[in-house]
Amino acid sequence: MYKRMKLVDTVRVDPTLLGEDIRDSVKDALKAKLEGRVDKNIGSVVAITGIDEVGEGRILVGDGAVYYDVTFEAIVFVPLLQEVIEGEVVETVEFGAFVSIGSMDGLLHVSQITDDFMSYDGKNGRLISKNGNRSLAEGDRVRSRIVAVSINERDPRETKIGLTMRQHALGKIEWLEEERRPKSEQAE
Repeated sequence: MYKRMKLVDTVRVDPTLLGEDIRDSVKDALKAKLEGRVDKNIGSVVAITGIDEVGEGRILVGDGAVYYDVTFEAIVFVPLLQEVIEGEVVETVEFGAFVSIGSMDGLLHVSQITDDFMSYDGKNGRLISKNGNRSLAEGDRVRSRIVAVSINERDPRETKIGLTMRQHALGKIEWLEEERRPKSEQAE
């Protein structure tokens, strides 16, 4: 889920930027420091959208930079348990598919794609169902539910988000559209 949040942080403004407009320098420093970072409490910082307040600057002994306490607005992405989310398959592997869900990727394990057995077709880079003639490949749009979240602040690439499509109204978007069509259209 995307959220707009008001946050407070201390930011270091390099001495080479001190001749510039301080609000612009502070915003640039915040972007460099926080955008793309993952925090267990607030999620992944997607963008710094505005500066509300810049406090008095402080200079530390031995460092020519100025440190400012800043109140600012940011857009963050927080993966919530049981949230239904749509995304795009970015990679398929033997054990499942990685789905881009906002600023992070989630894993859709083969056991969580359909009730049917799924096997990996390495030659074509897709997962194929045994009985239903369904496949899942890179670029496919899916609707899934978040069933596990393990955020790693130290190494955001190690953050793990588990997904499932084995519930009603979840699956590859094409499959869902097929199910909605009247039976007379499906037979044609």
